[in-house]
Amino acid sequence: MILRTFGWSFAVTAAGLAAAFLYDKGTGLALVAVLAILEISLSFDNAVVNAKVLDRMSPFWQKIFLTVGIAIAVFGMRLVFPLVIVGITAKLGPVEAFDLALNDQAAYKHAMESAYPMIAAFGGMFLLMLFLDFVFEERADKWLPWLEKPLARIGKLDQLSVVIAGGALALVASAWAAEPGNVMIAGVLGMVTYILVNGLGELFSEAGEDDDEERDEAADGPAPAAAGKGGPSALALATGKAGFFLFLYLEVLDASFSFDGVIGAFAISTDPIIIALGLGIGAMYIRSLTVFLVRKGTLHEYVYLEHGAHWAIGALAVCMLVSIGHHVPEWITGGLGAGLIIAAFVSSVVRNRNEDAGDAPGADKELHSTGV
Repeated sequence: MILRTFGWSFAVTAAGLAAAFLYDKGTGLALVAVLAILEISLSFDNAVVNAKVLDRMSPFWQKIFLTVGIAIAVFGMRLVFPLVIVGITAKLGPVEAFDLALNDQAAYKHAMESAYPMIAAFGGMFLLMLFLDFVFEERADKWLPWLEKPLARIGKLDQLSVVIAGGALALVASAWAAEPGNVMIAGVLGMVTYILVNGLGELFSEAGEDDDEERDEAADGPAPAAAGKGGPSALALATGKAGFFLFLYLEVLDASFSFDGVIGAFAISTDPIIIALGLGIGAMYIRSLTVFLVRKGTLHEYVYLEHGAHWAIGALAVCMLVSIGHHVPEWITGGLGAGLIIAAFVSSVVRNRNEDAGDAPGADKELHSTGV
């Protein structure tokens, strides 16, 4: 199971480390290893959320996510995206931007850092919308009931996520941004992207489920019982347009997570090849971890992991918005995410043990003997 799931990650790690050693025999190997660890630590919560969405996709679209998607994640977001940003910021063509990255890394780093407020606004607003939509939705399982219950109640107010996210963007842009107009535009584009991609995915997913129900009724056979709250039935798996939009949603989500890692990587190295190798290895492990979580049914077994991942996303969104005006160290971003997910995992283990104890033979007798 481990080798089948992580085999490609192990192979890419070996190839990436070998390439780093040949490219830079001095410090290349160590830098790539550190960058890979940085990417994994910053994006672990991404794997949990990805697994929840991937669980709703058909086997075909799961394969697309793990093949075409990984090419987009590794080469597109970790190598091409920084070059595009530098090209737009410095008004250079692709070839000139790549030449700048290889021959004038100080100018390349400066161009990336100059564009960071707009990158952070786009990614931060996309992730903030994702977090707010999660916490404002009524759920049977609540990890932090003292907080999630009132949030679910006020979440009944229509479009509250948009109101809060828009207010936060206006506050951050006016208070901290050197170019408030550009930050506002980037942030609004992040919100629009989330609303559009998420809405289209849900629209076509619901249409697909309606078609399945009609076919079942036409065949005079009852529809199979849906799986539990945490997972889809076989008929609910997204195919066709629904699968495509879920795939697109995952790619934009991965991009939003990768913004922070790409910019944070410049604190370790300014070499675009070293950055692409290190972050690419980390991205492979995140994809493999996503598949592992789906195949093991981990999110169904440890029900609070999804909650912890979304709270970690909320923390990352806040950190990205704050970083528009103030530097936020990577260890804070990664530490918050890892801490919230670990806490959610521990809470899930405790919950499962309590349920097992309640179902154990003699448990009812013991409760009656204690007067409960």
